[in-house]
Amino acid sequence: MRIAYVINSLEGGGAASPVPAIVRVLQGAGAQVRVLVLTRRNGKALPALEAAGVDVSIREGGEKDHLAALLWLQREMRAWRATHLWTSLSRATLLGQVAGARLRLPVVSWQHNAYLKPWNERLLRWGRHRSALWVADSHQVAELTLKRLRIEPERMFTWPIFHGDPNAPLARPWQAGETLRLGSLGRLHPAKGYDVLIGALAQLKRDGFTPPVPFTIAIAGEGAEEARLKNAALAAGVEDWLNWPGFTSDPPGFLAGLHLYLQPSRREGFCIAAHEAMQAALPVIVSATGELPFTVIEGETGLIVPPQDEAALALALHTMLETDPARLAAMGTAGRARVLERFSLARFREAGEAIVTRMKDLPQGKKQDRNTTDE
Repeated sequence: MRIAYVINSLEGGGAASPVPAIVRVLQGAGAQVRVLVLTRRNGKALPALEAAGVDVSIREGGEKDHLAALLWLQREMRAWRATHLWTSLSRATLLGQVAGARLRLPVVSWQHNAYLKPWNERLLRWGRHRSALWVADSHQVAELTLKRLRIEPERMFTWPIFHGDPNAPLARPWQAGETLRLGSLGRLHPAKGYDVLIGALAQLKRDGFTPPVPFTIAIAGEGAEEARLKNAALAAGVEDWLNWPGFTSDPPGFLAGLHLYLQPSRREGFCIAAHEAMQAALPVIVSATGELPFTVIEGETGLIVPPQDEAALALALHTMLETDPARLAAMGTAGRARVLERFSLARFREAGEAIVTRMKDLPQGKKQDRNTTDE
C-alpha cells in the first residue's frame, strides 16, 4: 500500500500535530506513506514532521485556489504511484474525493471537529460515498458524522488522535507562596472560546472575587483574534490576570509549568491539548464538547462546563481557585492515570491497524460510486 495522506496545512497546533504518530502506525502496518500538504500557512508543524522522518510534499499555494490544488494533488499522486488516499479536514477531503474518483483510488477520510461549516457539511454529505471509509477522532464526532453525513455504521471507525506518554514531563504541585499558574494551549480563534474566558473573569471581577492566592492565566497561541482578545481583556479590567506568551514549540514544557489547565472551547473534536494537560497531571476545567466530557470525570479529574456559558465558567474558576492546592494535585494525578489507561499506545496502534486491515480489502482501479441524491 502506498498511502497519499492529504492535509490542509502545516499550521502549528492544528490537525497536523498528530500526523507523525498516525504515520508511524500506518507504516508499522506495512504501508508506505507520503504526506501531501495543500498550503503551508505558518509552517510551524513542519519541524515535527521532519524530525519524525515523515515524507512531505508541500504545495506553495493558497487556501481558495481549489482547482490548482486539485491538479497539483493529482500530479503528486500519479508521480508517487499512490494506491490509496487518506484525507484530513474538509478541504483535503473534498479535493481528495474528486482526485480519488478520477484516479480510481479508494479514499479514507478523517472527521476531526464537532462543527462543520454548513456548505462543507452539505458537500460532504452529498459526496459521502466517494470515501470508502470514514474515521472519527472522538466518540462525539463519530456520532455526529453518522448522523449528519448519513454514513453507514459499517464504514465508520473511531481512532482517537492521541496516545498517552508515561514519560511526558509532569507538572509540579503548587507550593505555598507561589502564584497559582493557570494556562491554555490553542489558536487565538473563536472556536477556542477565549472571549468566553475573558467574560467569566470579568464576572468574577464584578462579583468582587478575591482569590486566596495570586493567580495568572497564560494563553499560549497565536491567531487573528489576538488584538481583539487583548482589547476585550483591557476593557473588562482583567488584563492583569492574563498573559499571552504566543505560540510555543514545547507544549509539554509549557504544561509542566502550570497548576491548572483551562479549555473553554466552543467546539472541539478530540482536543489533544487538554489530554496532554491531564497527562501532565494537571486538573482541568473544560467545555462539554468533543471528547472532553467522555474523558474528564466531574469533580474527580476536573470540572466540566457548558460551552459559551460565562457564568458557569466563572463558577468553575471560583471553585478551583478556592480549592485546597493539595486537592488540585490529587485531581491532576487521577486525570493522568485515566488518560494513560484510556489512551494507551497499544490501543492507539490497534485502532489504526484495524483500519489498515480494512483498507487492504478495498477495491482499486474501480471508479468510485457517486452519490446522486442530496437529502
